[in-house]
Amino acid sequence: MKLAVVGGGSTYTPELVDGFARESLPLAEIALIDPDARRLGPVAGVSSRILRRAGSPIRLTTWDSVEEGARDADAVLIQLRVGGQAARHLDETVPLTCGCVGQETTGAGGLAMALRTVPVALEVAAQAAVVAPDAWIVDFTNPVGIVTRALLDAGHRAVGLCNVAIGFQRRFAALLGVDPARVSLDHVGLNHLTWERAVHLDGVDVLPDLLVRHGPAIAHQVELPVRLLHTLGVVPSYYLRYFYEHDAVVREQLLGSTRAHAVSEVERELLRIYADPTVDTKPDLLGKRGGAFYSEAAVALLASLLGGRPGTHVVNVRNDGTMPFLADDAVIEVPAAVSRGGAIPLPITPLDPLYAGLVAHVSAYEDLALLAATAGGEDLVTRALLAHPLVGQADKASGLARRIIDAHRGYLAWA
Repeated sequence: MKLAVVGGGSTYTPELVDGFARESLPLAEIALIDPDARRLGPVAGVSSRILRRAGSPIRLTTWDSVEEGARDADAVLIQLRVGGQAARHLDETVPLTCGCVGQETTGAGGLAMALRTVPVALEVAAQAAVVAPDAWIVDFTNPVGIVTRALLDAGHRAVGLCNVAIGFQRRFAALLGVDPARVSLDHVGLNHLTWERAVHLDGVDVLPDLLVRHGPAIAHQVELPVRLLHTLGVVPSYYLRYFYEHDAVVREQLLGSTRAHAVSEVERELLRIYADPTVDTKPDLLGKRGGAFYSEAAVALLASLLGGRPGTHVVNVRNDGTMPFLADDAVIEVPAAVSRGGAIPLPITPLDPLYAGLVAHVSAYEDLALLAATAGGEDLVTRALLAHPLVGQADKASGLARRIIDAHRGYLAWA
């Protein structure tokens, strides 16, 4: 089988390749696709050496176009960052000018990212469909929920993947001192808007005990007060901090440097390391890049989609009645039964109104964000911002719409 990776020059890629090097999936070729030769060269070099060190028979190829690299692929993984870290810096700073949280996937910054990214992801998928019409498209490109919805609406065989759930599973397993395979999660919500309502160890919910024994450690990981976790009885994802402590986060961001700046420094050093011909393992520094357990999640998902090993995976899929208060064509992030036939969300218990209300609110915003990203125009951008609970005020929505369009004009064909 063949896997095509669009955005193959990402510094994430060696971790992904390392995962496949250790997996028994019958993969013959990994095609790395990226027009940026300065990144693709060192990334492909270290990735090839990782495969050789592992004794893997997988062949690694490099391409500068989707039409050539994705030909006859069984799966196309999309991991793009349109505009790079420079655009991310804008996502993290422009919203602050209006007193709103600056984050690349959440709030106004997330909308800016969607405006830049959705058209490119759709173009990539369309190009791949010509040369690999039966391929599964796995989207790891943020904002995952909105991009996955765009791909599905365009008729592609797509599923969205995020590393938040597997990160929680691995950390809970470590706290419990057990093999992660014994741990499963009641993970519900939208991409980057999720809660862990239960942690099942061999089928028994141990979350209450985890909160009693390890509450401070878990709270530290998600950067929320431990008293809030005890009050809720659930573990919110880290991204809920932008909602539950919005004003405190804005004050912190106004005083500190951006995550984009920190990641840019890490990426420069990673590319320097990758260029060293003696390096044949993924460096420890990669752990500071973000995306922990990404390769494990991707390998496991593709093993179910392609390798005939059905399994349960937390993915972004159509709602299809799973949450009755959302439209069927909304995209949600929940455990799903995954096989060669695709991903089918598993039934879930009803959401508490505290969570259902926020999910419905953000899902409505995502509808408008997708419309703005595909149709364009300041009015649609303003409407999407007005619908987002982290903006929601007319003066802020209109002001941010103009600032976002001006900042990203080079990426917006309609601007």
